Formats: sequence, structure tokens, C-alpha cells
Amino acid sequence: MALKSCVSRSYRHLVESGVLPMAALSNYFNLEEITTARKISAAVINISGRQRMLSQRTAFFCMRLVCSQNGLERAKLRVNLLEAIELMEKSHRDLINTDSSINLVSSSSSTVKAMYFEAPLYLDKQIREYIDRIKALVQVPDAELMLENPHLLYIVEAAGGDLLEAFDAVVSQYQQESEIEQFEIDLKQVELYQESCAATSKAEAQAAQLDRALCELKQTQAQLLHSEKMSSLGALMASIVHEINNPVSFIYGNLSHAAIYTQDLLNLLCLYQECYPNPCPEITAKIEEIDLDFLVEDLPKVISSMRMGSNRIREIVKSMGNFSRTDNSNMTMCDLHDSIDSTVLILRNRLNSQIDRRDIQVIKNYGNLPPVECYSGQLNQVFMNLITNAIDALDDASQNEPYATLKISITTELAGPDRVRVRIADTGVGMTPQIKERMFEQFFTTKEIGKGTGLGLSIVYKILVENHRGTLRCESEPCKGTEFIIELPIQQT
Repeated sequence: MALKSCVSRSYRHLVESGVLPMAALSNYFNLEEITTARKISAAVINISGRQRMLSQRTAFFCMRLVCSQNGLERAKLRVNLLEAIELMEKSHRDLINTDSSINLVSSSSSTVKAMYFEAPLYLDKQIREYIDRIKALVQVPDAELMLENPHLLYIVEAAGGDLLEAFDAVVSQYQQESEIEQFEIDLKQVELYQESCAATSKAEAQAAQLDRALCELKQTQAQLLHSEKMSSLGALMASIVHEINNPVSFIYGNLSHAAIYTQDLLNLLCLYQECYPNPCPEITAKIEEIDLDFLVEDLPKVISSMRMGSNRIREIVKSMGNFSRTDNSNMTMCDLHDSIDSTVLILRNRLNSQIDRRDIQVIKNYGNLPPVECYSGQLNQVFMNLITNAIDALDDASQNEPYATLKISITTELAGPDRVRVRIADTGVGMTPQIKERMFEQFFTTKEIGKGTGLGLSIVYKILVENHRGTLRCESEPCKGTEFIIELPIQQT
């Protein structure tokens, strides 16, 4: 027990002072190397434990050899003893010399070497002395084998005393070194796992960043394409307005003169009829052929209709001119009512009755609004998209219910001392909560392929919120219609 206590104190001292070698964490980079290290540790402990077992086994064989009275049994025991000590000697030699056949990649620790070659254990010396004593006992003739044989006494005492305690101390040392090494391996595994998690998180963050960048790039590209499309459309409309405006103005300007001239001619004709009540047969025939009475009655109506038509064309041309205005880098003061009226007039054809539905009624509830500082062309685009969506919703409602109320209400009002509000409501099919949640997403649309791009509402939101510091809300329920509520600051600066 004193020897064990000494060895235990020596071991604790070596561990606490840092003399025991620690496996460098850098030696373990992958699972294969970790597994190899564990196999090596198991092999070392197994071999050192085997030596202890062999010492007990050989001592038992020696006792049987001396006590047996059977010659054949003694011969077999001598062979068993030689095989056991040969195995014990080889295991001892392999541990001391770090033989590659037992998968040892490094020599024993300084503590283990001290146990083998230094005081107080001198395990190497004890093992060699023990093996030599067994070899000597094996050579003793059967007739001279006795319990008092000094070799046997040494073997029995060593196997149960100093040699056994020395083996126990070495096995314990190997086990503790293996536990320390295993602990370091586990630490490295934790490190590797943490590094793997960190690398995974970093990769996921980079992937998310790339996804966001790609999404933003797609949005920017779509908005550029849409802006280019609207710009081209505006330029085309401006060109058409310019081409139409001149002849329309000419026609409209001359219609008043034509009406006066026509009335003068009709008055002159009436005077002729009064002065010459009995015209010649040729004139009477011509009067009947052209139905003069109807012509006199209908011609002023025709002139009036032409004036109304030309005036209508002038209004459309004016609306197209207002709608096609391009925005430069500076905002201008804009009358929102003019923008809304121009949009409604341009969409008049879609509001009129179609083959499968009745007219759509547009109700305007205009408040007293001041001019608003804005990009007028962009706001025209907002009103165009929202009213077009309302018309589409009413088309769907008409298909589901032919006698449904088809109505678009446009209300304007002051939302405060420095803000205005525009409400555009329809009596269409409405939206589900799922659609309402996603309606401002880029490229999201509920329309059939070819009828919707999914850009309208996302661009509307960008124009109002990002470009004009405004807000856009939507209130909608299935079968109860939809209302978009716009709020804009009167002054942007």
C-alpha cells in the first residue's frame, strides 16, 4: 500500500506540474485521426493490462508445476510457461520500444518511462527478473521441484506483491493518460463542431445576402424596364397628342364659323321661300328629292353634334397630354383632381358597357384640396394602376354575379394640416387575407399568364412610400370589395 501511495502522489505531482505530455489539439483534424488515436490508446491499455494478467497466470502455472505429481501435466505446464513468458517479454519489449505492430505512433510518456526504468518501481528490472526466475524454474527437474524452491517463492511473492502493484500503477497511468487524451480529443471535436456551425452560419448569411442582392437586382431591373416602358409610352402619347391637337383645334375653331354660316344660309333659304312661294317645277322636284324640311331641321343638330364630338376629342387629347407628362429631377405642384380626371377619361372605354357586363359607374367625391408637390407623371401612373385594378375586380365580380353593383368611388379629402388623402374603392370581388398579405410583393399576381406582370402594386407602393414619403393602405374582404387609401404630404421639403 505504501508503494501505491507513493506512485499515486508521484502521478498527481506530474499532472499538476505539467510534466505529463498532452496531445496537441492540432494533431486531430478529422474523424479518421480521432478514431486512430482512440484505437492507439485502447491498444496501449490492452497490452499493459495483458502483462499484468500474464504475471498472474504464470504464477498460477508455476504453483501447479511444483504441486503436480503428473509428469505429462508438468511437461505441458513447462510449455505453457515458456509461451506465456515469451508473450509477456514481447509485450514488454513492444511497449518499451514503441513497436509499429501494436499501432503505437509515439513513444511512451516520460512518467511511464520513469515507472519502467527509475525508482521506486524499476518495472523493467522487475519484469526481466521475474521472467528469468520463471525460465530458471522451468529448467528444474521434476524430482527437485519443491514448494521451498527459491525461484517459486520469488515468483509467488512478486506476482502478489511488488510486481502486481507496479503493473497496477502503470495500467492506471496509461488509463489516466488515455482519459486526458480523450478529453482533449472531445474538446477538439467540440471546437470542430463549433467551427462547422460558424462556417455554416456564415455560409447561410452569405447565401441570404446574395439572395437579397439578387432580389434587389431583379426588382431594380423590373422597375427600370417598367419605367422605360412608361417613358416610351409617355413619349409616344406626347407625339400623338401633338399630331392630333393641331387638326382638332382647327376643326373645333372653324365649327363655330360653320354653324354661323349654315344658319345664315338657312335663313336666306327661308327668305327665298317667303318671297317666291311658287318655285318652278325643277326646284320643286329638287326640294322633294333632298327632303328640304328635314335638312333644315337636322343640319343645326349635325353641326352641334360635330361641335360636341370635337370638344370630346379635345378633352381626350388634353387628358393624354396631362398623363404623358414626363418627370424631371424636380417636383412640381400638381392638381390631383386633374390627374384623376385625366386617368378616368383615358380609361373611359374600359368603363363603358362590354359584351358581358354593364357600365361601371364612377362616383367622384372631391374635397377642397390644395396643389400637391409631387412627380405628376408618377402619380398618374399610380392612379392608372389602381383604377385599372378596380376595373379588373369589377369584371370578375360581373362574371360571378351578372347583376352585381359595378361602382368605383374616388374620394379626396384633407388628412391634416399638411397631408391629403385619396380613397379609391370598388365593389369587386375583394381579396383573401393571404392575397392581401402578398399583394405588394414583386412579381406576385393573381391574374392569368399574359394578363398581369405582378409589378403594378409594387411600383405603386415604391412611388408613394419611397419617392413621395406617403403611405398606402388597403382594406379588403372577400365579396366586400377593396379600398386603397393614399396619403401624401402637401409639401415634400
